[in-house]
Amino acid sequence: MSSAARLRRALIPAQGAPATAAAAAAGAAGGCPGCAPRSASRRGLSMKLMEGGSSPGEEGARRGAATGGGGGGGEDDVLLSGLFALVPALKPNYALSLTGGAELLMRRQEAAGSAAPSGSPSAALSLADCIGCYAFQSPGAPEPAAAYFTVFCYPFKKSWWDSGPSRHRVAKTFCVLASPDPEENRRVAETWAAKIRELAAPPDPKLAGAAYGLLPQPCRVMVLLNPQSGSGRALPLFRSQVQPMLTEANIAFDLFVTEKPNHAWDLVREEDMSRWDALVAMAGDGLLYEMINGLMERPDWRLVTQKPLCILPGGSGNALAASLNHYASKGNFVKEDLLINCTYFLCKGRYSPMDIVSLRTASGKRLFSCLSFGWGFVSDVDIVSERYRKLGSARFTVGTFQLLTTLQVYKGRLSYLPAEEQGSASDSSFPTGTQNHPSAQHTHRGSFDNGKLPVHILPPSVPPFPSEGCNLEDSLLVPFEQPVPKHWTVVPEEEFVSIVCIYQSHLGADLFLAPSAKLYDDAIHIFYLSAGVSRMAMVKLFMAMDRGTHLTLNNPHLHYVPVKAFRLEPLEPKGFMTVDGEVLACEPVQGQIHRRLTHIISGSSEGLGPPRKEH
Repeated sequence: MSSAARLRRALIPAQGAPATAAAAAAGAAGGCPGCAPRSASRRGLSMKLMEGGSSPGEEGARRGAATGGGGGGGEDDVLLSGLFALVPALKPNYALSLTGGAELLMRRQEAAGSAAPSGSPSAALSLADCIGCYAFQSPGAPEPAAAYFTVFCYPFKKSWWDSGPSRHRVAKTFCVLASPDPEENRRVAETWAAKIRELAAPPDPKLAGAAYGLLPQPCRVMVLLNPQSGSGRALPLFRSQVQPMLTEANIAFDLFVTEKPNHAWDLVREEDMSRWDALVAMAGDGLLYEMINGLMERPDWRLVTQKPLCILPGGSGNALAASLNHYASKGNFVKEDLLINCTYFLCKGRYSPMDIVSLRTASGKRLFSCLSFGWGFVSDVDIVSERYRKLGSARFTVGTFQLLTTLQVYKGRLSYLPAEEQGSASDSSFPTGTQNHPSAQHTHRGSFDNGKLPVHILPPSVPPFPSEGCNLEDSLLVPFEQPVPKHWTVVPEEEFVSIVCIYQSHLGADLFLAPSAKLYDDAIHIFYLSAGVSRMAMVKLFMAMDRGTHLTLNNPHLHYVPVKAFRLEPLEPKGFMTVDGEVLACEPVQGQIHRRLTHIISGSSEGLGPPRKEH
């Protein structure tokens, strides 16, 4: 076997996951070097716990001054420079320059001792795409004194089979053999790795004065995975796509595989959250909904809701993941490209505030939602199409055409507090008592005197808002037995085809419903279709939603308004209600937005945007 072949064989583990023998040992223990393995409390719950993730190499890189292989700054703002071998080469064949512009410039050596023309590098890696870099030594290498550093990047590239650019893995391992002393070579490799990690990190939010934050490095995350979500491939996708990237980014994890409905809800309510720096959902939107509600039932909910959440798309709809990608890049990603991009966000560690909506039902339930609430056609499609789950996202297309053949009308009353009126009306909001004024009663009586009563309304003697754990006040809402405040708007129509209250841009990976929505714009975006819309018009609307241009069709039956709070009162118990894709009984529901109540891993710090006016 040639020397080059032996070197390649010795270093193959350095380019995989786990990357080194040290990383493999840490991965088996579920930690990073220097982190003691931690056991998870069972709390009497039945679950499958797997621990994994680790540092890809031994920790110990120090951000000191460059010596041996580097120099400090110059005309081209070069921070480090040196001559190294790109594995599997045995002799130095690349001149590297690390610039203050966060680029790793690679100039190939044309011949021994002579570099390629300095005018342009033969290759360049943008460290904005880098998720990790580590230094290590390999005892089995042909040169025992050598040290190595590996850089992992995920730049956008366009393949001939792709409709658009997507992230692709690029890993480069360089050999440092500037000295016969192994420790000296190790120190040079660690210097380069530390500087690359420093330049690859997003700007310090404290220095930038930004609303976002950064996960610590190294960090440990809790991963909850639903193996039944979507087409049932969440677990193999995690092992093949997500876990290697977490290893490369030095993110340790504890993996919990859910075994029953509401398992994640119970788990996050009971576990010691101080063990993790972030909470990750690998599934559809419903699993994150469970996690948020479990957190809100904890006595320490104010503290734990500040711990960043993360969504890794493994379901059918993947609406929140699509929204986060839209905010960050304005791109449209689906399937594994969407998963890799969201995992990349987690590896970069930036998180942003996110609005949460508090929902209350007439039967006394209180729920918290991060995505949407709906009733009518769209919700029915979501629930009815469950039988086609194996089709993935195509299930929604099948369900849509199935229900279009028997288009239903849903009778109810929709009221809301317009977004632009909250400030002027805040003095008269509940609980000041002004809702009981006769003028307020009179304001709504004309619309509602039609002999119909909303279904499942509780008598006034029943406490309207039971408190279980969370004492967050819904200051804009009044009990169901009272009419909505006089400064609210009551929709004159009482026959609807569909009502969707959404707080993110996407209702599905390919349903761009609310183009103006932001992560924390302090608005609920209500879209409702009034009765009378034709089937052909609905087909056109859904086709336009793929591009977010449905409002430009000026369909007279489609209405849109941003609001702070709403109330929906069905006049008959018909169809499904859904919250974040999970089914609810058909009954009166009201909700209000709570700005920046939690945080979520994102690729953008994009925030408040001006709400659009009603169409």
